[in-house]
Amino acid sequence: MVVSSKTILAALVVLGTLAACAKNDPILPGPREEIRPDADEGFGLVDNAGRPNRTAPVPTGPARVNANWTQRSGTPATRADHPALSPAPRRIWSANIGSGDGSKARITADPVVANGRVFTLDSAATVTAVSTGGKVLWSRNLVPLNDSANDASGGGLAHGDGKLFVTSGFGKLTALDPASGAVIWEQQLRGTGSGSPTVLGEMVYLVAGDDEAWAIDTDTGRVQWRLSAAPDANNILGGPAPALSDKYAVFAFGAGELQGAFRKGGLRLWDAQVAGRRSGLSQALVTDVTGDPLIVGDRIYVGTHSGRLVALKLGNGERIWTAKEGPLSPIWPAGGSLFIISDRNELVRINAEDGTRIWSHKLPFFTKDRPRKKAEIYAHYGPVLAGGQLVVASNDGLIRFFDPASGALRRTVEVPGGATANPVVAGGTLYVVSTNGRLHAFR
Repeated sequence: MVVSSKTILAALVVLGTLAACAKNDPILPGPREEIRPDADEGFGLVDNAGRPNRTAPVPTGPARVNANWTQRSGTPATRADHPALSPAPRRIWSANIGSGDGSKARITADPVVANGRVFTLDSAATVTAVSTGGKVLWSRNLVPLNDSANDASGGGLAHGDGKLFVTSGFGKLTALDPASGAVIWEQQLRGTGSGSPTVLGEMVYLVAGDDEAWAIDTDTGRVQWRLSAAPDANNILGGPAPALSDKYAVFAFGAGELQGAFRKGGLRLWDAQVAGRRSGLSQALVTDVTGDPLIVGDRIYVGTHSGRLVALKLGNGERIWTAKEGPLSPIWPAGGSLFIISDRNELVRINAEDGTRIWSHKLPFFTKDRPRKKAEIYAHYGPVLAGGQLVVASNDGLIRFFDPASGALRRTVEVPGGATANPVVAGGTLYVVSTNGRLHAFR
């Protein structure tokens, strides 16, 4: 048998490699550095890995009865800081609000409460008003005449200036009469209107298509001004609501971009990017903002699906700190702390001053434990601080109540069908929308 020189050379290479593997490599001294450092290094990056839990009081003051819950919690003027709720609420009634979650459509709108009515938006673009006693008052279908309910999904609700504002996946902002459901006006948007609107004064603000901000007159529906951002394909259904102060409007976009502008004139003041992502999780490739911009004092807090939470200065967008925690739903501020449900399905309390973690509590993660079956995770909504407890509603069929000081689980209550939107509290009652298209009231 004739052996070529190439074969001999290949054999020598293999033998040399095996000999090298047999030797123990020396352990080099010095700190270990990551191969791919975080893109946000140098911006006060806070890594909470390995930080132990600790108990600390939350100075919130007494709970107060709030009659209304008109929109998301990012805007201080309309935020219910510590609504009243009984220690162990029970379900007192349920009402049908239309279509629930399906394979092609989801409910993304949180309920809003105003003037004795609870307003909901189902997965088929139907708005329903329910009395605080559980009676359905009216319903209004907002599917365009030439479309089908299955053609789009998503949307949000806000109440203000005597009107109910509804965004929908059909690319419209609609103003309704809260008493009757009659359409007052409609405004076409240049993109899906799946994000939640925010109302302050005589203007309603929203982000459409995850890349364009709108400011619209509440009386006429006329566009006052617009801002554009970089487009992005990897987005979460639904969208964050703009946060407003007396002077500024802050918008969040699908590519993890933030823009600050004068609220009344629309002059853009600054841009910022929530950079970085959690390594080891494929879901971190989605950089969409899922923790709505939240204004507290002169700061903004906002987070992404990719595992980052940042604190910025409201006036210029300057970065203060970045924490490796990604809120999947609106952030709740209380007593110098921020409470979030993180991208790892943990309820986390964070120091608002410097981004360090005070405690974390694991929530159910994968729906199936077998390694090859880990394809779907449980969804958790909230948290909301009400009646001295943190309330988290989940699609596993439970509402969980936690101690805000320590993170300890206090009690659970069943929600039929499991939750599909963030809980809200008004008039001492907790309202939760379930996956099967029902509104549940707990008191």
